[in-house]
This record gives sequence, structure tokens and C-alpha cells, in this order.
Amino acid sequence: MNLYLLYKSLHLISVISWMAGLLYLPRIFVYHSEAKDNSQKEVFKVMEKKLYNYIMMPAMLLSWLFGILLIHSIGFPSLGELWMQIKIIAVLILTYYHFSLGKFLNDFAKENSNKTAKFFRIYNEIPTIILIVVIFVVVFKPI
Repeated sequence: MNLYLLYKSLHLISVISWMAGLLYLPRIFVYHSEAKDNSQKEVFKVMEKKLYNYIMMPAMLLSWLFGILLIHSIGFPSLGELWMQIKIIAVLILTYYHFSLGKFLNDFAKENSNKTAKFFRIYNEIPTIILIVVIFVVVFKPI
């Protein structure tokens, strides 16, 4: 069995799952911040917690695991290539973004959120921009 292709497949599945959560959770935050009814807010809290803890967190951890295994498979000298350095920086930014969403989730859980729906609409664009950069960098591999 070709381990490189296995790791690559599992990495792609994990990243797609992680990105889905990174794009969806801020949308839920938009609706949560606009909700007036306490019963609606409670539903959003449950949705947010389950998405973050049961989908996003495992997907992020698996993305990192299979990414590291891919680097190991192709050789650590690849870390010296520009495209890999850009990708790693982008992944670090996405990881920071992920944990910032966790902070917002905790703020909503404590009913201590001071962010507006407009903030979350704008904040939601960050992973899209990073995703575009990573796709082009990985496909074209600039030197």
C-alpha cells in the first residue's frame, strides 16, 4: 500500500471537514447574535458546541496529524521550499482562527458576547481567503 496516497487522502478528508466547520460556525454566530428569543439562543449554543467539539476539533487534529505524516513521507527537506512555508504559515493562521472561534463560542455560552452579526459576517471571510491561497500555493508550488 502506498502510505503517501493514504495520508494524502485522509489529509484532504480532514481538511474539508475542518474547513466546513470553520466556514459554518461563524454563520451560526451571526444568527445567534441576532436571536432575540432565549429558546433560540439555547438551540444555537447546542449547535455551536457540537460543531466545534465533535466535528471541528477532531478534523483539525487529524488535518495536522496527516499533514505531518505527509511531510514525513515526502521528506523534511520539503520544509525549506517556499510553497510549504507559505502553507504552514496559512495553517497556523487557520489554527489561530479555529481557537478564536472557540473563544467566541465560550463567550456565547456565558452570554458574554459583545460581537455583532456584522463582525461575524466579515470574520467569516478569513478562512475563505486562506483556503484560496493554500490551494494556489499547493497546486502551483512557487519556488
